[in-house]
Amino acid sequence: MLNAARLQILARLESLGTVRAVGTSLHLSPSAVSAQLAALEAETGARLLERTGRRVRLTPAGRTLARHARVILDQMALAEAELAHPDGEPAGVVRVAAFSSAVRALVIPLATRLAVEHPRVEVEVDELDPRESGPALRRGDVDVAVTADLLDGALLAGPDVATVPLLEDPVVLVTARGDRAPGEPVDLARLADAPWAADLPGRYLSTLVESACREAGFEPRVVARLPSYELLLAHVEAGLSVALLPGLAVDPRYAVDARPLRAPRTRPVYAAVRRGAAPTAATTAVLGALRRVAREVAGPAPPGTD
Repeated sequence: MLNAARLQILARLESLGTVRAVGTSLHLSPSAVSAQLAALEAETGARLLERTGRRVRLTPAGRTLARHARVILDQMALAEAELAHPDGEPAGVVRVAAFSSAVRALVIPLATRLAVEHPRVEVEVDELDPRESGPALRRGDVDVAVTADLLDGALLAGPDVATVPLLEDPVVLVTARGDRAPGEPVDLARLADAPWAADLPGRYLSTLVESACREAGFEPRVVARLPSYELLLAHVEAGLSVALLPGLAVDPRYAVDARPLRAPRTRPVYAAVRRGAAPTAATTAVLGALRRVAREVAGPAPPGTD
């Protein structure tokens, strides 16, 4: 009989890549992890690991067992949830990871709604950057990841992940309140001489500002490199710069105006779950409520679209 705890260690090793990282995630010493993996090899009678220098990697047999291990562990979690709540009513803890603006705009309203609709479902929230939520999902640290395409090649995708589109988050021009006529679409070419704020080089907003401004025919004059949307909004609010932001990131607490672009751009936002993971009733309830909240945030579809 295979040991579930050892299967979890093997699955974590495939996701995290090193014995030390597995030990850190499970609060075990590296030697304890190695001992459990050796015991799993003895149980299976198969060579699951091979050494490459000072590191270990999974053999083809190890990768096969790790794939089955994820399915087995998910089925065990599903069985435990159903046995704990045999009436079928959604219940249990669902761990949701989301980037900061999605926590405020989507996940908190989701948790509020579920508290009324399914009071036995508890939503645990982790604020994670899209670059962090993918590994957390694959490790099994979270059940649902709300993430976005950040234009950096780190899109959460692959044969082990299933995605659910939530909304197309429109990119908007953000200016100090009253600085420009709000509401009307803006031609970025008219802002060729404006001071711009963005995040750190190579990150999402910098890539977005550079590509959008170059498409409009000019190189942006970036006067502020700020690592958080809150700092960026404060800089814009003070009248020191203009910026491009996804609509979800425009915090109403700041005195800024947001205007659509004449040449529209969007940021796809979606939910992701592990493919092959048996969905619990609680996870299904969370995904359904998340889609409903996203539809309300997105508003009615434009004429001529479904």
